[in-house]
Amino acid sequence: MVTPEYQQLAERESSAPVQAANLSVVDEADASPEVAELYAQFRKTFGRPQIPGILQCFATHPLLLEHMMGLAQSMLFTDGALGRLQKELIATAVSSRNRCAYCADSHGFFLRVHDGSPGLLEAAMACDTNSQSFDPAQSALICFVQKITDDSASITSDDVASLRASGWTDLQIAEAIHVTALFACFNRVVNAFGLPSQDLLRTYSPETESVAERGDR
Repeated sequence: MVTPEYQQLAERESSAPVQAANLSVVDEADASPEVAELYAQFRKTFGRPQIPGILQCFATHPLLLEHMMGLAQSMLFTDGALGRLQKELIATAVSSRNRCAYCADSHGFFLRVHDGSPGLLEAAMACDTNSQSFDPAQSALICFVQKITDDSASITSDDVASLRASGWTDLQIAEAIHVTALFACFNRVVNAFGLPSQDLLRTYSPETESVAERGDR
């Protein structure tokens, strides 16, 4: 499985080591045999030459790295109850809300790769639930995600009922909760290690379709 976004990244990435501002990550040159094997497995599975900085953070604990790679393959970078566009929409909004420049940039890039329009990206980055780029179901979903991010203890059955009324199934709602909560973790790990943004959005250029042809999806 080579995901579309990693295929694009493979064409533009350099081999420069990842530099984290606060705490050193595990560069491949310094990896233990166990970590080096996991890095090779990631490269084979996803087709990305360079190991992402976030995985190099998790590599300080090899078993944690292995589990996070499993989550990437089984939950984050695949269609499930939610499709990839919906997951990247959540990831972008949550990461922006948590002021994680690294994750907001990378998942904003992934959102665009998976047919998210410029307007949808802008609305996700701003968590602007009133944006016309969101359809009513997306707006309800982002409201829910924002509430989980800001004050998960305040979520009630009424919030879930509101999502159901907007057309979301219980499995989709559960998956939205999982993705939102996982990114609360990822954002904090990345921010605490001090990973800088990769500036992927700055270099993004769709291979097909003009912005006018794409429209808001």
